Amino acid sequence: MPPFAAGDRPPRSLFLLALLGATALQAAGAAPPNVVVIVADDLGFSDLGCYGGEITTPNLDALATGGLRYSQFYNSGRCWPSRAALMTGYYAQQVNRDALPTSKGRGIGNRPAWALTLAERLGGLGYRSYHSGKWHVDGPLLENGFEHAFTVASCERFFNPANNSLDDKPLPQKSLENGKYITTEIADYAIQFIDRHVADHPDQPFFQYVAFTSPHFPLHAIAEDIERYAGRYDDGWDALRAARWETIQETTGLTGRLSALNPKVGPPYHFPDALKVLGPGEVNRELSWDTLSDEQQRFQAIKMSLHAAMVDRMDQEIGRMVAELKRLDRFDNTLILFLSDNGASAEIMVRGDGHDPQAAPGSAASYLCLGPAWARAANTPFRRHKTYVHEGGIATP
Repeated sequence: MPPFAAGDRPPRSLFLLALLGATALQAAGAAPPNVVVIVADDLGFSDLGCYGGEITTPNLDALATGGLRYSQFYNSGRCWPSRAALMTGYYAQQVNRDALPTSKGRGIGNRPAWALTLAERLGGLGYRSYHSGKWHVDGPLLENGFEHAFTVASCERFFNPANNSLDDKPLPQKSLENGKYITTEIADYAIQFIDRHVADHPDQPFFQYVAFTSPHFPLHAIAEDIERYAGRYDDGWDALRAARWETIQETTGLTGRLSALNPKVGPPYHFPDALKVLGPGEVNRELSWDTLSDEQQRFQAIKMSLHAAMVDRMDQEIGRMVAELKRLDRFDNTLILFLSDNGASAEIMVRGDGHDPQAAPGSAASYLCLGPAWARAANTPFRRHKTYVHEGGIATP
């Protein structure tokens, strides 16, 4: 794996990398590459094995080994600005996806007509485009250059989230008890679209946009994935940050010092009613692990195991997609780009179906969030979290 270098900077936008790569190969007479863009939601800088983490991510690690890891990839620190910039190649403020004195921003304003999506741009180069997962950019998918789209409209559930759509038409609502896990379903549709494309349009390149909702809150995970991380985080976030930082320095060449936790830093928004529902085990500040009660330590250790299980499952589903590309003999001519929309989240809230304190952590009836101290650990070695423009919010894999 090539080492990190402080001066290695990616192009201004992955949009440009995909577009220019496709254009250059076409101009050279080579077969244009397929393009797969995979976006994680609220993934921390050091959550992947190839970035110093202990979470099992062999499929993403393999892509890193066979490709490039950026040490200075930056995003907008929040969902909708990052995704708008990714899909258009423009700054979020230019396309009304972040606030300015002359723009509503904050996900309210519509894009200008001149801000075409990557799917529309690639369509002009002969590509067919497909979407699976979270959109969070304005406008129907099929009017924005995609041939087919499975869209997840809500991040309030991982087991049968409500208001999904297929080709911009609502899908039947599913009961909470049915058990379909959305990370798997997003990959299912991506594989289905690629299979159909290869069967029906074998001579055309494709663009597949895969936008997972993992590991965004609520911390919902499959029981067998949770079990793999049982007890893994009992030593707490101080120990985890130190271990990750040591590995990061050994494997990436990044240097510096690991800053101390800041007990004044909490979630970006305060929901006191949620803290009451979550109970005395919840902690909403960056406190030293050894200052927590036994109950708090048990509760917090479980939460990080849920986060790890969600990242692990996402990696498994990416592995399925890569295996399918290989089976279809499309892997060697496919540009695969992986990123996160922002850093790990310190938010603590209870929304959606609510939180049952008696429910098994990670189950559909629970509603837990990572919180500031674990988010800080996920963003090792950086400070702060999603919504901030500190490195912890904007620097990701």
